[in-house]
Amino acid sequence: MSTPAPRGWNTWDVQFHTGWNHLPGGLRLRFALRDNDGTLFDGFTWRHGLVRLGHHTVDGRFASVEVAAFDTGLKLTASGGPDDLVVRAETAGRAAPVLLVDEATGFGGLPVDVAPDGVVTHGSETWLLECEPSPLEQDGAMLVLAPDTTVRVRPAGAPRVDARLEPGPRLRTGGWLGDSGDAMSRALTWNTIYAPDLGRVLTPTSRDFVCAEREGFYGRWALHTWDTFFTGLVAGWVDPAYAEGIFAQILDQADARGMLPNRVSDDKGRTDDRSQPPVGAYTVLKAYLGSGLSARTRRDSLLRRAFPTLRAWHAWWLAARVGPHDLLAWGSDPMPGDAESATVDRARRESGLDDSPMYDDVALDPATHTMNLADVGLNALQVVDAEALAVMAALLDEPAESYVEYATAAGARIDALLWDGDRYCNRWAGGQFSAHSSPTLLYPLLAGVPSPERARAVADALLAPEALGGYPPLPSTARDDPGFSTRYWRGRVWAPMAFLAVEGVRRYGLDAHSGPIVDALLRLFLGEWTAHSHVRENYPVVPGEDVRPLAARSDGLMGWGGLLGYLAIQELADPRPDGWRFAHPGRTASVEGLALTEGHLSVRAADRLVVALDGRPLLDLPAEVLVTGYERDETVVRLRVSGGAGDIAVAVPPAADGRSEVAVRIGDEAGTRPVEAGVVRIAVPDAADVVVEIL
Repeated sequence: MSTPAPRGWNTWDVQFHTGWNHLPGGLRLRFALRDNDGTLFDGFTWRHGLVRLGHHTVDGRFASVEVAAFDTGLKLTASGGPDDLVVRAETAGRAAPVLLVDEATGFGGLPVDVAPDGVVTHGSETWLLECEPSPLEQDGAMLVLAPDTTVRVRPAGAPRVDARLEPGPRLRTGGWLGDSGDAMSRALTWNTIYAPDLGRVLTPTSRDFVCAEREGFYGRWALHTWDTFFTGLVAGWVDPAYAEGIFAQILDQADARGMLPNRVSDDKGRTDDRSQPPVGAYTVLKAYLGSGLSARTRRDSLLRRAFPTLRAWHAWWLAARVGPHDLLAWGSDPMPGDAESATVDRARRESGLDDSPMYDDVALDPATHTMNLADVGLNALQVVDAEALAVMAALLDEPAESYVEYATAAGARIDALLWDGDRYCNRWAGGQFSAHSSPTLLYPLLAGVPSPERARAVADALLAPEALGGYPPLPSTARDDPGFSTRYWRGRVWAPMAFLAVEGVRRYGLDAHSGPIVDALLRLFLGEWTAHSHVRENYPVVPGEDVRPLAARSDGLMGWGGLLGYLAIQELADPRPDGWRFAHPGRTASVEGLALTEGHLSVRAADRLVVALDGRPLLDLPAEVLVTGYERDETVVRLRVSGGAGDIAVAVPPAADGRSEVAVRIGDEAGTRPVEAGVVRIAVPDAADVVVEIL
């Protein structure tokens, strides 16, 4: 399964958040507001009247949105089946709601006729449109509606259906997490669009960013490589199949060399001269691990689909981007007919950090087509990529040794060649270390490069308040960097950078650093969502700065911004190669509806920590107990407890539900324990491995 199939009613016309179109034909119903002087407005974007997003299902069959113009609010709530649609339009203010019936852009250009009796003709299709109450006015395909109107449309001759209720399980959060789950989900589902030229449903990072008619930079669609990988990662907990489809849409763009392009779009084509940061294997592996509670239940199809492409992309970097000191450097290859290829500007764009001060003074080596700067972030991410590929290879029974060997050797080279006293630094071809500092200098921690002592020294130095600490934390350029400003990659807080940096700090168990950072980033995330319904492309580094205007260069709804919510959810539930980690974040919090292949996972942290699947508790623990390495399949549950001793309850696998006792091993002690209502209750010491097994 992939992103949704292109059929039925949905909100996937890229231009309009207030439009519903029917696929594959393209008939569209879009809503506008009309002022007293007859002026119509339907160009609702984040900078022009889009107020708040409601729930939106992955398949588009339920959606709710609020907009405003002419001092009037308009709330639209829609639900439907494959061919029927019911929309409730509610207004408050002087302007009138207007329904416009036409054909969406990019289809066959067929005329649309709306008869006074509500019969709609679109090519060979005939539909019945009903409004309750009846329209106040009708001018052809434009209907002026009463302030509160229910609009129904169905194929002519089909029976009438009533409005459907909002669908069931979805990602929800509460307590300390606020409604970050809603923010994460809606930044994905509301950015899902249909590309008529491809005949395909896509989820770009942002529909505003890709659509020229919404002040975007492309025609009607574009995909960017690292943007899409991060979007797929966040989507994994909304719907694993949906995430797999998002990953596939960029994996499909690999060229014959194995390179994934920086960007591919409808009007500007491909960037075959350059790629983007190699985060594919890490995000795909993370999404795979989060799709189930054991190797038997996770989505093998995701690994099998992604591994060959990711393996080839990893090899491309080693063939195409070796620069100073035999380390990797960003670059751009010469392309026939492309005068801007093999230039410094294009090499900067390959980094994903378009205007970072780290690359202000770089030059491009004409022999290698790489920067004259060995980059800490790129080299570390390639090691991370190798480690993830090694895990994936082992799971797929593919050879993994070369990835392990590369990660070990490349990590040692980073440690030897890019270490400058108390931190890792980019290094010029002439041997000098760059003075510039950004969160990319924390990426070696994600790669497992430094010793624990060196990792702590890096975190202490870089996360000082005058550098990358303070509030908000992890600006894209350190505050004490001479190139720091409040603009774009020169200072704004970007979720992808923050995610990779925090993941690195977490790898070394530096919770005193990572915990406050995650909390501060969550406050930043929820602040914009609560105030503006925004999940931002980047977040202001100066509290109170308004980053909404177009000139500020911060899109209002971008999927990868949800990584800040993802980081916070990981404090409660985090899938790792050795099993799930469950922990109490030290404050009341809850997450419900994490979508797994087995069902929907929830974690509630209050006086105790309770992990449940489809409402049935899997673990019930004292608040101070940390669980790592949790795996569960049909015959066994494994976990490690630490942080404190206590009585825990562990749900046995389904195959043991009817048994009166099961085998239990706690550390070296083995025996059998009684089962009551499918649960084993165990008193465990601190730092113990626990296995519940059906013999």
